[in-house]
Amino acid sequence: MRINDNFEKLPESYLFSEVARRLNEYKAAHPEADVVRMDIGDVTLPIAGCVVSAMHRAVEDMADATTFHGYGPEQGYSFLRDAIAAADYQSRGIGIDADEIFISDGAKSDLGNLGDIYSSDSIVAVADPGYPVYVDSAVMSGRGGDRLPDGRWSRIVYLECNAENGFRPAVPDVHADIVILCSPSNPTGAVMTREDLREWVDYALREKSLIIFDSAYEAFVRNPSLPRSIYEIEGAEKVAIEIRSFSKTAGFTGLRCGYTVVPKALTGTDASGREVSLGKLWNRRQCTKFNGAGYVVQRGAEALYSSEGRESVRNNIDYYLENAGIIRRSLSQAGYAVFGGEDSPYVWIKGKNGESSWQLFGDMLEKYNISCTPGVGFGVSGDGYIRLTGFNSRENTLKAMKRICDGREK
Repeated sequence: MRINDNFEKLPESYLFSEVARRLNEYKAAHPEADVVRMDIGDVTLPIAGCVVSAMHRAVEDMADATTFHGYGPEQGYSFLRDAIAAADYQSRGIGIDADEIFISDGAKSDLGNLGDIYSSDSIVAVADPGYPVYVDSAVMSGRGGDRLPDGRWSRIVYLECNAENGFRPAVPDVHADIVILCSPSNPTGAVMTREDLREWVDYALREKSLIIFDSAYEAFVRNPSLPRSIYEIEGAEKVAIEIRSFSKTAGFTGLRCGYTVVPKALTGTDASGREVSLGKLWNRRQCTKFNGAGYVVQRGAEALYSSEGRESVRNNIDYYLENAGIIRRSLSQAGYAVFGGEDSPYVWIKGKNGESSWQLFGDMLEKYNISCTPGVGFGVSGDGYIRLTGFNSRENTLKAMKRICDGREK
């Protein structure tokens, strides 16, 4: 059989797998080391009690023939879609209906799977640095072109993000069919303003482009002047798909549940120039390749929209934002240039002496027994930076930052 050759173009190792490999090698060589993991953004707070109770009730449903649930709707159960539409959109004056919401097993899956509904020769634009799935999934589907000497890809448009532009991607002077934006940004923690999104929506309307808006971290935005949804911008429903997740807000990293919004007003064109509903294409894709998120998990997600669930999510976010604030203040005190950590769980740190990202990774591990994520793993423009997350426990966050602030090695 012939394989998909595009996989062979990719680097052998996914960023977080490489971090884990190097970390495991270090631990094997230094078994006494008390390494604090501030790299991968997994959460540490447990699932809310109301979610656990709802899932217990759902399990009981599955044990009774009269309430048993087999295959569910691929789009998601109406009880969860209705709750999302009412709470996350309509309560904020955004006209998104339940039938425009598709429940998934997490944002990462849909970010990769959306490539099924746009043409194979589409030009994709991504922020650099940005979440590796954006580029890797484009390459896997044949949209990357050839790998260049600097590690970039010939057919991808890179939107360079740096300290000068606040790590917020600017509209390019070239055409892109698909634009993938993330706000708050993973990895830099930057949050796009309404003016930023207005420019991007205008660009997409003018260029007939599709924006895929990754807002997995929108609940961390506490500044009321900053947008939490691209649909806060007039006209966005004609050009944008929005993706969200319960992973970081409610601790669903092990349960797997998120959702994607595809507005009814959003269309593309086929080879003959005829307008086609993207919602219908996505629905067809999901019905063919996805059997839906589990009933028990969706009942748990529904509980997040109760008063107890909302309070739990707010408390979780307060906790992680405080951790991020501790990291930001500590690294600034230690003399680093620091970005993010406000309205975002991610803190983006520049090396003091022009070190590469992997050099910084090694230094943090060797000197302080702290594991971080090398910025270059998020793109060429990320070299010289590392990412720390606020998702560890408060105890471990304080311990790690004390090591750095005291200048104490190990």
